Amino acid sequence: MSLDLQQLHELWGPPLTPAAPGAVVMPLLVSTDSRRLSAGGLFLALVGDRFDGHTFLQQALAAGSRVLVAQRERLSAADLEELVAAATAAGAALWLVDDTLQAYQDLGRLWRERLAVPVVAVTGSAGKTSTRELIRAALAPLGPVLASSGNDNNDVGVPLTLLRAGEGHCAVVVEMGMRGLGEIERLSRCARPDVAVITNIGTAHIGRLGSREAIGTAKCEIVTGLAAGGVVVIPAGDPLLDASLARVWSGRVLRVALCGDPGEAEAQLVGVLDEAAACLEVAGVRLPLPLEGRHQARNLMLALAVARELGLPPARWQPLVVDLPGGRSRRLSLGGVTVLDETYNASPEAMLAALELLARQTGGRRYAVLGTMLELGERSVELHRQVAERAVQLGLDGLVLVVDGAEAEAMAAAAAPLERTAVVTSPEQAAQPLQSWLGSGDVVLLKASRGVALERLLPVLEAFGSRESQP
Repeated sequence: MSLDLQQLHELWGPPLTPAAPGAVVMPLLVSTDSRRLSAGGLFLALVGDRFDGHTFLQQALAAGSRVLVAQRERLSAADLEELVAAATAAGAALWLVDDTLQAYQDLGRLWRERLAVPVVAVTGSAGKTSTRELIRAALAPLGPVLASSGNDNNDVGVPLTLLRAGEGHCAVVVEMGMRGLGEIERLSRCARPDVAVITNIGTAHIGRLGSREAIGTAKCEIVTGLAAGGVVVIPAGDPLLDASLARVWSGRVLRVALCGDPGEAEAQLVGVLDEAAACLEVAGVRLPLPLEGRHQARNLMLALAVARELGLPPARWQPLVVDLPGGRSRRLSLGGVTVLDETYNASPEAMLAALELLARQTGGRRYAVLGTMLELGERSVELHRQVAERAVQLGLDGLVLVVDGAEAEAMAAAAAPLERTAVVTSPEQAAQPLQSWLGSGDVVLLKASRGVALERLLPVLEAFGSRESQP
């Protein structure tokens, strides 16, 4: 598979300078990063908050790039004249566009339209990455599956993922995040998915969007580019999600649930969770849970539904092998203490799910280190209080709060019935109360929004654990 200059001509119009005859742009040679330039490739000058790719256009030519894409308004008359002369001398095609980010997404969409494999898009307020990786693993019997990596779930990351796909892949799984209305719509138009998965509608980013209803609207933008014969896979039992989806999608919807969930009666695929054995039984097949917790079992149900839709009947389902990025669903053993590392990020729903998982741990006392949940707006104090209240209801043995301001006051007041509580101002300071509380067999959960950097506590706990494990 390749893209030729005629296809780019049809996408962006005629180039300002002609390319050398026979030039072909391979997708793996498309670059937006000056550190990864390739001879014969295409360099597209993106503009970010802290960088401007136009600074590297001449460097791209020198490295052998044979197609350049630049934004009109970013080049002065003198710079443009110099660039045209250099591109002409090098036999490179130069396109000027109104918006290089839009051009990048158009390029990703063009490549996606040439792919003869299904594309699965995943969004939701919580659990996007876990579900993405569960889908990747569930589809593995079909062959190599390409999925978004790291945080490539935005305006740049989605086309980047699509452009990495090739003939050797049997499916592509694209994660879609958002910070406001319209973003997932753009990503869906770029990816043109065959299957859309919405994990849930929660309160993450409610400070930006104002209400769960607005969040529901934003997440359901995922159907904008969905194929007419496509399907949306969702958890059953969420009236807000159902209502938001019904306003924009009249096609097929596949609902999943666990036995005992409120929406079990309306689900087309129901799983029976055996928490003691860490197994899930679905459609007569019993599978070990690759990730801990009831919330992850629901995510697994979504993944299995996608696998069945894409041609993998239950008879071909296999135990899933999932490798999540750091700070997600990670269990560590440090000197006799078990650490549940959920430091990557946190929303109220994800925080509550993690507390439920902690409460089901056995053998010792159960503590949680909880940091601030960001971007909750006017509901921030209320939602932080609810998290601490739930910790009390679950009978935890103590909380360390890496929180400040009114949120810290609300959480501390709500957590007063617990045997032990502490409020600190940094992740490192959380080690002090823990060192006096923790003993062999205890379990501690670490969870906070990305901006708290709660992972900084891990080396301190590791050092503490190594001392405790010495005879």
